[in-house]
Amino acid sequence: MADPSTYRPATGSIPTRPGVYRFRDEHGRVIYVGKAKNLRQRLSNYFQDLAVLHERTRRMVTTAASVEWTVVGTEVEALTLEYTWIKEFDPRFNVKFRDDKSYPYLVLTMGEKVPRVQITRRPRTKSDRVFGPYPQVGAIRETLDLMLRVFPVRSCSAGVYRRAERSGRPCLLGFIGKCAAPCVGDISEAEHRRLAEQFADFMAGNTATYTRRIEKEMREAAAAMDYERAAGLRDDLQALTTVMEKNSVVLSDATDADLVGFAQDELEASVQVFHVRGGRIRGQRGWTAEILDTSTAADLIERALTTLYTEGAAPKEVLVPVLPTHRDQVLELIGRPVDLRIPQRGEKKDLLATVTENALEALRLHRLKRTGDITARTKALEDLGEALELAEPPLRIECFDISHSHGTNVVGSQVVFEDGLPKKSEYRRYSVSGDAARDDTASMYDVITRRLKHHLDPPEKTEEESRRFAYPPSLILVDGGAPQVAAAQRAFDELGITDIALAGIAKRLEEIWVPGDEYPVILPRTSEALFLVQRLRDEAHRFAITYHRSKRGRAMQASALDGITGLGPARRRSLLDRFVTVSAIRSASEEELQQVDGIGPALAAQILAALRSEEAPETDAASASATDDDSLGVTVDMATGEILDT
Repeated sequence: MADPSTYRPATGSIPTRPGVYRFRDEHGRVIYVGKAKNLRQRLSNYFQDLAVLHERTRRMVTTAASVEWTVVGTEVEALTLEYTWIKEFDPRFNVKFRDDKSYPYLVLTMGEKVPRVQITRRPRTKSDRVFGPYPQVGAIRETLDLMLRVFPVRSCSAGVYRRAERSGRPCLLGFIGKCAAPCVGDISEAEHRRLAEQFADFMAGNTATYTRRIEKEMREAAAAMDYERAAGLRDDLQALTTVMEKNSVVLSDATDADLVGFAQDELEASVQVFHVRGGRIRGQRGWTAEILDTSTAADLIERALTTLYTEGAAPKEVLVPVLPTHRDQVLELIGRPVDLRIPQRGEKKDLLATVTENALEALRLHRLKRTGDITARTKALEDLGEALELAEPPLRIECFDISHSHGTNVVGSQVVFEDGLPKKSEYRRYSVSGDAARDDTASMYDVITRRLKHHLDPPEKTEEESRRFAYPPSLILVDGGAPQVAAAQRAFDELGITDIALAGIAKRLEEIWVPGDEYPVILPRTSEALFLVQRLRDEAHRFAITYHRSKRGRAMQASALDGITGLGPARRRSLLDRFVTVSAIRSASEEELQQVDGIGPALAAQILAALRSEEAPETDAASASATDDDSLGVTVDMATGEILDT
């Protein structure tokens, strides 16, 4: 426990202007970010007698080892910078609203040359048209399937689109009428963009225009006795009607509004948002957060609104149960006129009460789930620390694994668990070559050495990258038994590392091997610690296999081009970047090959002659199997090098 007086800055050195401050722990990790209208006045509050501080504030200042600040021009800039740093550094003592689930969105990528419609949970660009979020992915998939019947917009990935362009044949959706197939010229790019705009217009609520048009065309087709077309239009109309029925009318004035419901107890808070567009509920979103500071309800609403509208645009109305602490700054941050208020009567007040009930229910379910999770994780960490005779539970654990195919394409993986949960942003992968790839123990020694060197002497990277790699784990686990642990311990000894615990997990009997011990530690089969270690090992294995397969697949493609005179590694990479597969290179013309940098007429002719001379024997070989050293089988098409099955 640190004494705040040891790092307290001189009061006169702290500016009185608006700004953002960061508390760091002894390892340099940011543990709290805050904003202030007057930095001197705000920071002085943290360095009072510990007895008068709130328990959460006291815990934070005694964990910290330093404080720093950045001066900004206005309170709005401070609000924006605070949000940015909380998102970047993930400080443990800040209130961080996290989605209680990962919500899917329906997105039209209008910024692309040929727009694409997709369902995604990832961040979108400003040029995208976004609809949602939707509570259930099944509902949005059904909606998309119905919409593609009437508005057959491209929904394939960039790779599928490029392959269709090269082959001149559309994908399955093009054949069954769920895509207008701009890839093969069945529709022009301009016509396809208009189709995408109509899709977006319908989803935005302008439904009558399209239903009336289809009804008119259906009557005209029936009058002309074109009954097959009339039946198709009837089915299109039914599809659109089904989509409209999925969104119930909740506000009679057809307004666009976000309603924010809120519930909290002493330890946690829950926020639920209903997105109403055109009077209909178009989406729903929810967050939960631990309250680790002295934030009030108004502070938490401000944080929720900042999170919501930094990531997306605000509608005309935002209805909340409590006005945010700095209402004017939030409105300025939104950047457009918005009616931010508490509804006093009528259907909007009733709907906000419904949203608040959803927040209360979400908080209740989160408490039940979190109580079980925290109990299990805490027990697992305590049991593991006790079994390995550690001074305290290992709050940060890093696990390493090696993967290869008969000694080729050797890779290593590093996964990170903090407080018993995976922290995927800090995963790392390693490519192993040379003498280090001769066997598993040499590879493990190489990977552990590289990891520990980054801890001792972080490379010149961004502050965030260096911080992640430099932050020391409490425990390093290696996938393997006594030989792998001994190799890792050799790396520890050579670098003089003594403040990090080391152990290995063997697969056969799930034994835990500790350096220098003659016998392994055997955890009870029902132990929470054993379940945690197995999760770490399985996650490291999965991450290593994923990287290994991607590396091996690329190597298989490149190997088919080996031995062609004049075709070095750089030109092989350029060819595969352009044509993706050896089969596509073989099918290309000499003129197409010459479009690749560094390939002239003579080399293009030589490449095609070499590949086509091998085509017959390769095609006769139906397929072959290759197996990883860890007994995961794959089937490979020897003609193209493509992995067919796993």
